Parts: sequence; C-alpha cells; structure tokens
Amino acid sequence: MPSNASHLPPLPRHAAHPRRRFASLRTIFALVLREMATTYGRSPGGYLWAVLEPVAGITLLTLVFSAGFRSPGLGVNFPLFYATGLVPFNLFSSISGRLAGSLQFSRPLLTYPAVSFLDAIIARFVVNMMTQILVAYLLFTSIMLMYDTRVDPDYWIVVEGFFYAGLMAMGVGTINCYLFTAYPVWQQIWAIVMRPMFILSCIFFVFESVPEPFRSYLWYNPLVHIVGIVRRGFYSNYDATYVSIPYLTLLPLILFALGLILLRRYHRDLLDR
Repeated sequence: MPSNASHLPPLPRHAAHPRRRFASLRTIFALVLREMATTYGRSPGGYLWAVLEPVAGITLLTLVFSAGFRSPGLGVNFPLFYATGLVPFNLFSSISGRLAGSLQFSRPLLTYPAVSFLDAIIARFVVNMMTQILVAYLLFTSIMLMYDTRVDPDYWIVVEGFFYAGLMAMGVGTINCYLFTAYPVWQQIWAIVMRPMFILSCIFFVFESVPEPFRSYLWYNPLVHIVGIVRRGFYSNYDATYVSIPYLTLLPLILFALGLILLRRYHRDLLDR
C-alpha cells in the first residue's frame, strides 16, 4: 500500500526551520544573569567590594597627599579631586579587563550555535558598566554629602566622560579579547603597561601642570582626556581645553572594529586550542 506521506504538501520554509524571535537579546540577557551570578554572587560582599575598593584607594590617596600638599590640584576637597580621576580610571581598567577575558570566560557556552562571541562581549560590558556607574554614583554622592566640596556639577558633562570611558574600555577590551587568547604572553605585557598608567592618567595632578615636552607625550594617553572631561563636569572653572573628542571617538571605534574582525575570523580556532 503506498504511503500517504508522499502526497503531503511540503512544510513551509519558516515552519520547517522555526527561528526564535529576539534570539540574540535573549542570549545576552541570559549571559548577563550568568555574569552577575558568577562575578558578584559567589561571595556575600560581592557588590560591596566593588564599592569598597575605590573608597579605600581614595581614602589612602587623601591621607598621603593631604599631608604633603595644602590644597588639591582643583577645588578645595582632596577626596573629590582624587575621585574624579580614580573612578573613571577604575571604570576603564575594570571593564576592559573583563571584556578581554570574555572568550575564556564563556568558552563552554560558545560551542552552542545560539551563542556568539559578540553576545559574550556585550553581556560582560552591560554588567560591568552598570556596576561601575553604580559605584560612581554612590561614591560621588557620599563625598558631596560628607564634605563641603563647593562645586556645582554639570552632570551631563560627567555622563559624557563616563560614556567615553566605557567606549574606550569596549574598544581596548575587544582587541585584547583576541590578543589575550591568541598570544597569552600579551596578557603579562599588558599588565606591565597598565601599572604606570595609574600615575600617567592625571589622577594625582592636572594635565596643565606637566611641563613640556612631557605634556605633549602625555596627551596621547586617552585616559587623560577622559579624566579631563569628568573634572570639567565637576569644576565649573576648569576648561580642559586639551580634550579631543575626535580622538576619544575614533581610537576606540578603530580598536573595536579591528577586534571584531580578528575574532570573527579566528575565534573558532582559538576556542579549539
């Protein structure tokens, strides 16, 4: 007896291979929850330590430098001056470091077709950017409530500074995501490079106080521009005319695009190592 299956009409193409709507968004949201649980949920004070770390750093800087200097580089309050440098620096350093480890962190999940390396990068960026913004809000609010800082912040300019800090972290973190995995020795080299950056990013001083020719060399450090924007937002009398928005825009976008090209071409080979 002939089978009736041969007489059935073929299934529509969309019915034979149904696709989930917003699959990438769902994947990113799941990765965000995983990132929050594994990074900050394993210890009782996970998020608390994210706040205490910059607080401890600013307290130490304040105690050391207030003993040797009569006034900070800007304004009248040491904690606020150092916070305007340390917080954006920590935001860049923390987020770029997290993004650089995205491929290794999500290696088991990247074997599934529904999860891409870009999903992993975006998820880590979202979680850590939200965390750093929360830390900045709590820290700056606490300083302004505890001290007579005598400042009238322009919060739009402050947000602009954090935007460029996040953009730079995205660009540097994406290119390092490839380099850390392809060339493990680069991770050690990058750690060595970042150590003097803590001093060379104008956290302890203002850019204008640096003599030539060192000031011209220091200009190429993008963190100097980012710190300058944040301080411009808090100190109305500080112009920070050296800040270059085209530089802060083009550099991270170029690094981000290059990192995506390299990861798209080689991420499977890197995961199979």
